[in-house]
Order: sequence, then structure tokens, then C-alpha cells
Amino acid sequence: MTISAPFALETARRIVVKTGSALIATDGAPRTDWLAGLASDIAILRGRGLEVLLVTSGAIALGRDALGPDRPRKLEDKQAAAAFGQTVLMRTLEAAFAPHDIRVAQSLLTLDDTEMRRRWLNARATLDTILAAGGLPVVNENDTVATDEIRYGDNDRLAARVAQMVSADTLVLLSDVDGLYAADPRLDPGAEHVPMVREITARHDAMAGDTNSDAGVGSGGMATKLAAARIAFAAGCRTVITRGDRDHPLLALEQRDGSSSGARATWFVPPLSPQTARLAWLESHLSPEGVLTVDAGAARALVEKGASLLPVGVTGVAGQFERGAAVEVQGPDGIAIAKGVTAYASSDVADIAGLKSDAVADKLGWRGRPAIIHRDDLVILGAAE
Repeated sequence: MTISAPFALETARRIVVKTGSALIATDGAPRTDWLAGLASDIAILRGRGLEVLLVTSGAIALGRDALGPDRPRKLEDKQAAAAFGQTVLMRTLEAAFAPHDIRVAQSLLTLDDTEMRRRWLNARATLDTILAAGGLPVVNENDTVATDEIRYGDNDRLAARVAQMVSADTLVLLSDVDGLYAADPRLDPGAEHVPMVREITARHDAMAGDTNSDAGVGSGGMATKLAAARIAFAAGCRTVITRGDRDHPLLALEQRDGSSSGARATWFVPPLSPQTARLAWLESHLSPEGVLTVDAGAARALVEKGASLLPVGVTGVAGQFERGAAVEVQGPDGIAIAKGVTAYASSDVADIAGLKSDAVADKLGWRGRPAIIHRDDLVILGAAE
């Protein structure tokens, strides 16, 4: 059974593609031919108007020979190998995408960058800016500084966090198996393939347990891929697990043997879109750390027009909070109309409240975000609607 439209890639808007070390490198050398095929696929998707981010491992695999013949074992050895290999990885990717006039932009993240709200906002803004400039963000875990206590250890979950961060609607996990099976297909050739999952349950966890994790799928096996799918699922992002060890792994999802059906894969399809899931999360799970009061004009713009909250509309601030905090927005009558994530600390909001946007930088002495709360980080409460 194969999955065709509406689950094919042509229905996506923003895609995160994750590839692992085994696909990037062989015996310490980059797989340039395979990367050329991947670059061609991404160029075709971008030509359709899709936005693509690439999450890739491979730095340690490409840099380990710089330390000698022994495989790196200690943490500091792996970090040094990553430092050597990261430059090789980026040069290789630059060469692969150059024929398509695609500029690649490196972004190294740690666990804290995706878990700490302030750093999360900074990382998201950077990735959005790279995409807006026409670049291809290339994300990898910052192995040169991350310790065992503050690292993901696998790029499957990192890719899911990136998908969540940038509100991607599709996460593609390139693997050496074509999806989830009821049992390890290497041990049981007759194992049932699972083409689609609409709700991730304990039954699927059992399928992706120790047997599948021994299948050599990345650093964490099928279990980490299922964990990644669960993260993306909660964010309204669909996930597909498919074979990456083919010449054109992304286009293969759309076409096989000249037909319109995609190659075999497992699709995890959530009931909500990224935008709907994010609004539900903002409304239901954020405990406000402070309160912003706005004038009547700003209240109307937020509720009726879906506008961002600009400094000029703010008349008061209560509570002490840092940038990235969840705050409540109240109208001039003191009734809560929205909740959102602020781009400024409470002390800065107090300084710029009532100012027009072009006066904010002069007041603060530095250039901040145009909005105190961007509309993507704002949810209108039901009573206000």
C-alpha cells in the first residue's frame, strides 16, 4: 500500500528533511553522488515554492580520520572530530547545492536552544530569516560543545524540534528502512508494514522497540524516529519515514515506476495543522507571567484583524518577566482578550509602551523586534472572539 495525495510532498508548504551519517558518509568520505541527488530533489521542491530545511548528521563521521586510525570513543575525541568534520560537511554541501544556485547556511543547535524559550525564539528568528533570504538552513547538533547531559544524541528528535520551531507541516526522516513494521523486517521478512498512523499509541511503541532499534537506523533506531514523530505530531506536523539510500529519496516519495504513487513509507498524520496546534497550545498550556494592557485601538486590531501587538498600543505592564515569557493581554476594560509570547522583557516593555516602532531603537539603545508580540505568537481568547 502506498500513500498518494494529499500526503505527497507537493501538498506541503514548509519541509524539514533529516538525513543521517550513514547516508552522508562512507568510510570517512562524503557520498557526493548521493548528495547530488538529494540536492537536485530539494532544488525541485524549492522551485515549486516550498521552503526546505535540512537537518543532517555526519560531522563526526567526516572528521574522525583527522584524529588518527582509531575510532573516536571519548567525548572530547568526538567533539574534536566534529570540529574537523563540520567544515568538510559544509564544503561538501556547498558543492552539492552550488549547481542549483542554492546558498547553504549553517546553524548549530544544542538541546538548550530548543528547550529554553528565549534561545528558542532566537533560533526560530534566525532560521526564518535564512529562509526569507532564499537560503537553505543546514541544521546540526553542536557536537563540539554539547555534553552528554545537554545533547540530543540523535538528529531525529532534533529535526522534530526544528519542525516544531519553524511551524513546518512536513518532516521527512530518511532512513535505511521504508517505515514502521509490526516486527523487525530483517528478522521477520513477513512483518507487516504500517503505511499510515493517525494516532501514536503504545502498540506503535512496541513495534519500534528494541528489535527495530537494532536495525542500524541512525544513532537511535526506529524508537527515536517514533519519538520524533510524536513531537512533530503534537505540533500538527506530519512525519514520513522512508528509505534514504536511493538516488533521489525525496522525489521517490511522489513517484515509483512512472506512477503517481509514492514509494513505500510510513506517514504519521495528525488531526491538526501546525497553526491550529500552536494556537491550541498557546491557549491551553501557557500560564501568564505578566499582563499587558492595551488601548481600544490595539484591542480591535488584535481581535478583528489578527494583527501583531505593537508598542504604540500598549498602555501598561504588570509583573516581572523576561523575553520569551507567556503574558496575558487585557483591553482597556481589564478583560483578557489574548495570550502570547513576548519578544521583550517587562522592563523594556515599560520603556517603549506607547511609542511608535521607529522610536523604539532610540529609546532602548538597540534594535529589537518590530512587535512586542508577533501575531504568530498570539492567540485570541474565546470570549474576546
